[in-house]
Amino acid sequence: MSDSPNLAAPAPTSDRENLPASPGADSLLPVALAERISDAQRQAIAEAPRDQRIKLLASALGLDESKTLASLALASGLDVASNLEADPESLGLLPARLVHDYQLVPIRFAPSSERQAPSSELHLATAWPPDGVMADWIRTFTPRPLVWHLGVPEKIHHLILQHFGVGSGSLEDGDEAYVAPETLAQADADVDEEAAVVRFVTDVISQAVADEATDIHFEPQENQLTIRYRVDGILVQVPVPENLRRFQDAIISRLKIMAKLNISEKRLPQDGRINFRSGATVLDIRVATAPTIYAESVSLRLLNQKKEAYTMDRLGMSPDEQAQINQVLDYPHGIILVTGPTGSGKSTSLNAFLRKINSTDLRIITVEDPIEYEVPGVNQIQIRSEIGLTFANALRSILRQDPDVIMVGEIRDRDTADIAIRASLTGHLVFSTLHTNDAPGAITRLIDMGIEPFLVASAIELVIAQRLVRRLCHDCSRPEPIPAIKLKDTMAILGLAESEADGVTQLQSPVGCDRCRGTGYRGRIGLFEILKPSDELHDLILKRESTRTLAHCARAHGMSTLGQSGWAKVKSGLTTLDEVLRVVTVVEK
Repeated sequence: MSDSPNLAAPAPTSDRENLPASPGADSLLPVALAERISDAQRQAIAEAPRDQRIKLLASALGLDESKTLASLALASGLDVASNLEADPESLGLLPARLVHDYQLVPIRFAPSSERQAPSSELHLATAWPPDGVMADWIRTFTPRPLVWHLGVPEKIHHLILQHFGVGSGSLEDGDEAYVAPETLAQADADVDEEAAVVRFVTDVISQAVADEATDIHFEPQENQLTIRYRVDGILVQVPVPENLRRFQDAIISRLKIMAKLNISEKRLPQDGRINFRSGATVLDIRVATAPTIYAESVSLRLLNQKKEAYTMDRLGMSPDEQAQINQVLDYPHGIILVTGPTGSGKSTSLNAFLRKINSTDLRIITVEDPIEYEVPGVNQIQIRSEIGLTFANALRSILRQDPDVIMVGEIRDRDTADIAIRASLTGHLVFSTLHTNDAPGAITRLIDMGIEPFLVASAIELVIAQRLVRRLCHDCSRPEPIPAIKLKDTMAILGLAESEADGVTQLQSPVGCDRCRGTGYRGRIGLFEILKPSDELHDLILKRESTRTLAHCARAHGMSTLGQSGWAKVKSGLTTLDEVLRVVTVVEK
């Protein structure tokens, strides 16, 4: 352990610049606001992480977060710094762990014309009013006069990650050691490299949870270890500490140990699972390793076992789309298929349908790989191919369990398709998924698998093709003019008539703000193509007609395409043309 005096609590200083007066509480909540909330609420705020306190205070006061931040700034005698921009010349003054622990960042500040601040001042934006201990720690590393500002916690956190990297406070070198007062007792363990790697991996996963990522990829390159999250379906490179390469082998080994994999086997791919808890969030993480030319690449799929379930409203279905689906959900038998590429939300939709019909007088059994949502009252079976529990074998067993409704996570082969079809024809309502580009393609895919056309035509009651697009951030999106030529070209690509864009001169566009991490998007919404086979389509299926012929017939009988669904959501201001074009393939009229 370093003999640096930095490991001891800093000596108090009398020069604490513009610190607000404190009532003495750990949360540093001004008296004017503390009097408006209960003792229990004050205690909860004091015990919460600094970047979470604004949310708790806003809830206690019954205000939105922006008004709460303004009230806190007024009561604290500080200003709210908008359009935060990190000061690159000052970033190196403070150790990353101090910045992470206290959620503060040096910022550029343009003084007003009335007051020209000395160039030596260090302007710091923080997520919560600072206290004397914070100032004393900073004084340990720099003698510059401090000027404090409040900022939006999400923006401050984003700047810290952008300039210091995720988990950078965990992997700091010993000569830059900083130990916050609350962790001083663990100083001996914290400087150990193994403990630092453990903290770093935990930080990376916890940040992925906070960013609502679905996957984490650790990718070794020639001179660096790259980490990427998949957020809202898009891969985002994660800023990482500069010294990460030195810890690469230890980080990969740590992940393999957590997944109970063989750390000495680096030549073959391996699969494992991690049970991970981050606050109140419980994750079932699927881990897959693959040998690359530089080192093992590790991919993590994050499955939140207590994730809030989606309703059809929240999925983005229009009232008309919900009415079509609800009608078929009341059927006593038949197959409902949801199709689309990996990551298009198929399992989420099936889960919403199950919750819609779930009741005490129905016996519902599911076969899934993996189980992404827990549904109360439903019997859910996890596939285990390594011991012979495949979709087909599980489905055969389920039919002896007196089910009313069966959900098969995916139809992957002829055996599964054949059993699912026959189950639907013998009085069961069956839900499942397929990987096809559109709804009519699901019908020809089943026939290509070897299922007789008359069985397909008799069993299929509904096919839903879907995609997920990023939803515009409602805090910062704004209308912008749309060029007529772009609109015309887009209509052609989506297979829509030019007349559908009549009267449209502007559309909502992404801007980027503190709430959406500067992307202009927050969350995702579904696009849906719903096919209910008609008598005419039934005849074409029996004749083994092509997907294109089936699609023409379905559109002629009222099927709305993915392009039409996307255009409706663009006009409603929920997403953008670029997003729709990103996920919807060219449709021929």
